[in-house]
Amino acid sequence: MSVILCTAGYDHTIRFWEALSGICSRTIQHPDSQVNRLCISPDKRYLAAAGHHTVKLYDIKSTNPNPLLTFEGHTGNITGVAFHCEGKWMVTSSEDGTVKIWETRSGTIQRSYNHGSPVNDVVIHPNQGEIISCDRGGSVRVWDLAENNCSHQLIPEEDVSVSSVTVASDGSLLCAANNAGNVFVWALIQTFERTQLLPVTHFSAHKEYITRILLSPDVKKLATCSADHTAKIWEVADVDPTVPTPLPVSSINTLPSSPNNNGNNPNPFINGNGIIHHGSSDSNFNAIANTNLPDAPKPYPLEATLQGHQRWVWDCAFSADSAYLVTACSDHYARLWELHSQQVIRQYNGHHRGAVCVALNDYSEAR
Repeated sequence: MSVILCTAGYDHTIRFWEALSGICSRTIQHPDSQVNRLCISPDKRYLAAAGHHTVKLYDIKSTNPNPLLTFEGHTGNITGVAFHCEGKWMVTSSEDGTVKIWETRSGTIQRSYNHGSPVNDVVIHPNQGEIISCDRGGSVRVWDLAENNCSHQLIPEEDVSVSSVTVASDGSLLCAANNAGNVFVWALIQTFERTQLLPVTHFSAHKEYITRILLSPDVKKLATCSADHTAKIWEVADVDPTVPTPLPVSSINTLPSSPNNNGNNPNPFINGNGIIHHGSSDSNFNAIANTNLPDAPKPYPLEATLQGHQRWVWDCAFSADSAYLVTACSDHYARLWELHSQQVIRQYNGHHRGAVCVALNDYSEAR
């Protein structure tokens, strides 16, 4: 199968589609719960379906409707799932407040990191040495797998749930979106000792809840999906990350202290990762907060607003060439958009309830 496209949602089914014809070629029943997220392994062999408490791993090429393996260990809805580049391990996030790393052959938990708040999303840095997750408490955390700890904690807006994160395929950018409809962008600077995060820009993208944010494979586009019934495409503009931008003070990095494995620290103002919160008594706080900053950073230019969805747009996936986007919507449909014309060129009809997740792999060969 050169193109693998699948969708799932609240009707307890996973559907495989012929991308060009729009025909549903296979349906897998998922009776235990709705499906929250889907992920195709880089070698196109497996599909991971994240549900209420479990992740089920299916053989894409087999006609067997039963999962090869079931990953058990979370106690809440699983909200994110991603594969290691060679499929050796898998990472998940959950409303139970944890991020877990699994050995994919045995289904055993290798590590578990605690957010202390329901976790909404997780992605793997392309260096395969860091994972990035976000939570309902309003934080974005970077977990260093070599050091086995939380190396950074960012708080874009105090007490606003961060709904989704995405990292550039070349490791250059980290983007996060929150429930207030805002987007935040950081440059990821690789140094000899550690990754540094420098604010690039932030802007209001939607007036309502952003459900998903995703950078295109060529890192030239940024997609956002929203409860406002639209998906939007933004141009990833070149911004000098060394020029400071007036992000909220609570997202500014200082020199890190030593966190424990969960990234926790009893100090209520400065956490173990050196991120200053509002109200900090730290002597450097006022100096950092009052640095002469330029005018508000320019948002990424809006390229397109994809209209035609009838309800919440929950998820999206770019094609390998970044020219197309598939969206999944509560109106039961998934849609294939040609981004140049901003037109729907295929609609996938078959779900009887909301389609909330989509996975697409159309790379010419396994990565």
